[in-house]
Amino acid sequence: MGRYNWFTSQPYPLESPNPTYSDEEYADVDWDSLGFGLMATDYMYITKCCEGQHFEEGQLSRYGNIELSPAAGVLNYGQGLFEGTKAYRKENGRVLLFRPEQNAIRMKIGAERMCMASPSIEHFVHALKQTVLANKRWIPPPGKGSLYLRPLLLGTGPVLGLAPAPEYTFLIYASPVRNYFKEGSAPLNLHVEENFDRASRRGTGNVKTISNYAPVLMAQTTAKKRGFSDVLYLDSATKKNLEEVSSCNIFIAKGKCIATPATNGTILSGITRKSVIEIAGDLGYQVEERAVGVDELIEADEVFCTGTAVGVAPVGSITYQDKRMEYITGSGTICEELNDTISGIQTGTIEDKKGWIIEVD
Repeated sequence: MGRYNWFTSQPYPLESPNPTYSDEEYADVDWDSLGFGLMATDYMYITKCCEGQHFEEGQLSRYGNIELSPAAGVLNYGQGLFEGTKAYRKENGRVLLFRPEQNAIRMKIGAERMCMASPSIEHFVHALKQTVLANKRWIPPPGKGSLYLRPLLLGTGPVLGLAPAPEYTFLIYASPVRNYFKEGSAPLNLHVEENFDRASRRGTGNVKTISNYAPVLMAQTTAKKRGFSDVLYLDSATKKNLEEVSSCNIFIAKGKCIATPATNGTILSGITRKSVIEIAGDLGYQVEERAVGVDELIEADEVFCTGTAVGVAPVGSITYQDKRMEYITGSGTICEELNDTISGIQTGTIEDKKGWIIEVD
């Protein structure tokens, strides 16, 4: 499939009806220096449908730019969603996906909220598999990272007045990645944000719409200039309860009890979050999903973040109203145990007893 011309809604001439995958086992990448940045891979998956219709089977196109009408719904009114998941390479060369159907379900929920057409769960997972296989040489060696997959759902049809777009595009691209934060696996240093909100009640904080992310950039950029890793947001109504970090969920731990803010409409239901809650319960921890007061940070033994990009990341300190609170990190912590367990399942070194792993053939 060639590039789409979104001005005419017609495809460009096919580059190749049957994309040829490279025979190379690995792309020419310095895997030891891999971070979390965009690295163009070979192929992307793309398909589209009109409003009120269903997405048909898409095709693989060489990774590259797409053209959009200046009146595209996503450009004018932010009608777009994205997801994030990863593919992992086992020691035997097989490739694994972790709970991709959960990403598909979350996209469908988000699409309903944003008045968009969405691919079926089966279509979504199949498209991920195709994208992984087409870019297999970009999957890092075991222990060197993963192939990050970014599914996009975009209102690409032109619309001038405020209304749902008449056409939608489902696209997946990929990039090899390793650690999300510049600290690598070192503990994070967070700042509690009181001047800006991430989400508000009855808004879209619980769906992965693109419009949730640009608004956090000002607070995040300011915090990073002051030496912090990221920002921890409070609820917009009372400024008394924890919500999320800019792009990941937050947990606190005291003894054998772990607490995380409940997904009450302003917090994204993270797939790593959901998995960590279940794993922690299996390991004998008491897990509470509830309102978590900012004052509880004072008494916590541990704090950690969860997300597809970050994994399970330890927090070494949090600064709130100029008071810095420090937490236990490193060997023997709850965070380390949870991270080792979920990472082991994702990479195939720990047996998957939950049916979370899909092997890509």
